[in-house]
Order: sequence, then structure tokens, then C-alpha cells
Amino acid sequence: MARVAARLSANGEQSTHPVDEVLPLPKLALYGFQHVLAFYAGAVIVPIIVGNALKLSPEQLVYLINADLFTCGIASIIQAWGIGRVGARLPLIQGVTFTAVSPMIAIGLGAGGGTAALLVIYGAVITAGMATFAFAWLPAKAFRTVMRLFPPVVTGTVITVLGIVLIPVGLNDAAGGLGSPDFGDPKNFAYAGGTMLFILILMKIGKPFLSSISILLGLVGGTAVAFLLGDAKFGDVGDAGWIGVTTPFHFGAPKFEWFPIVLMLIVMLITMVETTGDTYAVGEIVEKDIDSETVARALRADGAATALGGVLNSFPYVAFAENVGLVRMTKVKSRFVVVAAGVFMIILGLLPKAAAIVAAVPHGVLGGAATVMFGMVALAGIQTLGKVDLKEEKNALIVGVSLAFALLPATVPVFFTKHMDPDLSSLLNSGVTLGATAAIVLNLIFNGLAKDKAPAPLAPVGLPVQAAAAPAGAEKAAATAEKPAVTTEKTPVSTEKAPAAAEQAPASGERADGAGTPAG
Repeated sequence: MARVAARLSANGEQSTHPVDEVLPLPKLALYGFQHVLAFYAGAVIVPIIVGNALKLSPEQLVYLINADLFTCGIASIIQAWGIGRVGARLPLIQGVTFTAVSPMIAIGLGAGGGTAALLVIYGAVITAGMATFAFAWLPAKAFRTVMRLFPPVVTGTVITVLGIVLIPVGLNDAAGGLGSPDFGDPKNFAYAGGTMLFILILMKIGKPFLSSISILLGLVGGTAVAFLLGDAKFGDVGDAGWIGVTTPFHFGAPKFEWFPIVLMLIVMLITMVETTGDTYAVGEIVEKDIDSETVARALRADGAATALGGVLNSFPYVAFAENVGLVRMTKVKSRFVVVAAGVFMIILGLLPKAAAIVAAVPHGVLGGAATVMFGMVALAGIQTLGKVDLKEEKNALIVGVSLAFALLPATVPVFFTKHMDPDLSSLLNSGVTLGATAAIVLNLIFNGLAKDKAPAPLAPVGLPVQAAAAPAGAEKAAATAEKPAVTTEKTPVSTEKAPAAAEQAPASGERADGAGTPAG
């Protein structure tokens, strides 16, 4: 009870489910399954895209999907539960990164396609995972120096870019799924709009329990309606096997070639920026201080999961931004909910029939729910940028130009497909890659490295860079800073303790002069 009472939100309201609270089993199962449904499409879309591009057989494709889900479950448990100094111990779901799709397809096609191509991809994935894991064990001083590349203006931009890049993915699902014969059919948008409306109504009602499972209920309700109208097909469930065990190196021994390895190392650099941003974002949501060691533990989990993915016939892993949006929407902050989701994913990875049931959710229904969540991801980035002084022209330029770069691949795809070397295109044809790279480079040009003022070189999102006892949340920090101003001693507002409120210091000072006079 003491731990729960200590977890107060910035506005003074008590958090229903703090990050370290173990919920009753029924709630764990329900909230965990909601996480699985929310991220399922994002989890399986990468093996589907890569498998189809490499001309794999349907059986091989099913195996890739099961291997991906199985490894997702293990990786999420490592990240949320934590093993020693590996894992952030935050409600972060691990999933295959979209950033790696184009590079992996380029590597695979260069290797001739088929399972032979997978062996080259897995060699690069294993090497990149081990390199990421080793990087996150750098001495504290060296690691802090690297992390100074990622101040709030960079992490906020990257999170915003993630949301903006993901929103079209949700909208494509809302239209019926790219490549489907009924893509763009108004019927699909009707399912998406109905699902979205149902979720928003549940959120509007305001009942905490209903709000916390609104995404799950939206997916179930939308699928039920689609089934009654004949648009949700469960025929593949009967064809799927009962058991599908993932075995190491199922397709053969991995092959290690230098160019694919270099390409995958660059991919992992981008995913490190993603995971760093997601760690700070979810840290603010669950009201937990994030320091460089927490980020290092998150990156170690990324590296371990990626190397494991290469062994278990899967791909590179990253903290999934989609589920950060879900944590924000539902306000269920317990990391053990993600552990439960990991268990469900392992089960789905072992039971193809169960996975086939989840796969039967129509694209339109999934797109309606996904679009809401992806919008919330972008909002998390905007809120992080709200802590940055955007009145400074250099910060505004960093954000604006980075967003422009992020939109280039989707806006002018022909530039990458017809007017660029295929190897270079496989690296740069990604909004996240271009946006994140632009944010880092422009920040170095305009601001240089962030100042290393404390053991944690980067202020957690919404937190001042100061002693570990700093209050969680910008509003709470400001409120704490203002408290001395209303005492009879007229203690001035400390700008050291609340740099986030520095611009408000003059106003606070004026208030102190008046408020400090005892009444009467």
C-alpha cells in the first residue's frame, strides 16, 4: 500500500496500477491479451512482407510468423521483467522493427531469395544483435557520452516521426490492407470508423475499467460485427496445426557476409534511437525516473532479443512504439501486464490455430484501432517536444526539417526506387531512418552534445536534470519549486531545481512577492 500511495500522478491523482504492481491474474490476462491484439498486426507484418518478397512457400511463411511471435514473447518478458542488468523493467513490448524491412529485402534479393537468403539475413541479424548488446555494456562515462546525442529535442522528434510514419500503416489497414482485392472499399472504412467510434465512446464514458480495455473491446466488437455480416473468415483456423515448435536454425546455419552485416549494424543504430525515445516516453507515462542505466538495460534487451531472433528464425527487435500509445490510453502502467502479454505471445507462437484466430481480425477493424494508437504515439512525441524551448529558432529548425526528411520516402518513393543505387536505397528508403538521422545531425550542428550535468546525462521526459530525488513530472516539479514561494520566509523560486519552468520564473517571482505576505 505504501508503494501505491507513493505513486501519485503530476496532478495529484493516484495511479491505478503503478509500474511495479502485480495485478490479480484475471486482470493480468485481460490487459496482457489486449497488448497482444494491439500489436499483433505490427508483429506479423514484417515476416509477411519479407517472406513474400523472398518468394517463400506458405508453409515457410507460417513458420516465420510463429517464430516471430514466439521470440516476441521471450523478448518482451526479458524487457519488462528484467534479468540482472538486462531489461528496462518497464511496460515495453518488443517487436520486429519496421526499419529493417527494406534492408532485409535488399539483402535477401541480393542473395537470390528463398531460404538461402534467410541464412544471410540471419547472419547479419545475429552479428548486429551481439554488437548492440556489447555497446550497451560500455563503461558508464563512455555510454553517457554517446547518450548525449539524444536530448529531448531529438527523442521527441523521433517519437513524433514514429507516430506519423505509423499512422499510414493504420490507415492502409483501415482501407483493407495493401494488396488486398477490396483495398479502398468503403466497407472497410465503415468497419474502421465503427471500431474507432466504439473505442472513443468507451473512452468518453470515462469508467476506468472500460477505458483500460477499450482497444480490446473495440477489436472484439468490430470482429463480431464483421463475422455477422460475413466479412470475418475463420476458415484458416481449421487448416492450421495444433502445435508448431520453433527450433534454432530451422532453415540452416547462418551465413556471415560483410555488406549485410554493415547494413544491419546501421539499422540497429536507428533502432537504438527508437528504443531510447520509447523508454523516456513510457517512463513519463508511468511516472518513473529514467537515467542512462535504464536506457542501457533497455538496449541490452534489444541486443539480446535481436541475436536470439537470428537464432530462432526471426528478425531485429525494438521497443514497440504502438504499445507505448496503448499504455498511455489505458493508464494501466504495470510492467507485469507486458510479462503476461509475453506469455500469450509464446503460446501463440506454439499454437498456430490460436494465432490463426487472432489473424482473422479483419483489416478494417484492426486499422480503426491501430490509427487511434498510432495517433497517441505521435502525441507522446509532441508532448516531449513541449518540454523543449521551440521559441529557439534552432530547435524549431531541428524538428521541422527532420519531419520533412521523414516524409520524403512516402511522398516521393520514385526517388529511392528509380534514381538511387539499390544498396543505398535499402538503407535510406525509411522515414524513421531519415527523420532520426536528420534530428541527430541537426542537433549536433545547432546545439552540440547535451551537457553532462548529472549521472543521468539526459533529463527524463518532463524531468529536470538534477538529483535522483527530483519530483516526477514537469507539473509536479514546477509545483514543488513554487511551494517555498508561499512561505513567510519568501524563499525565492529555485531555477536550478526546476529548469523546465525557467521561463516562468519571473511570473513566479512576482507571485512570491505578493503571496509571501501573510494574510491580515
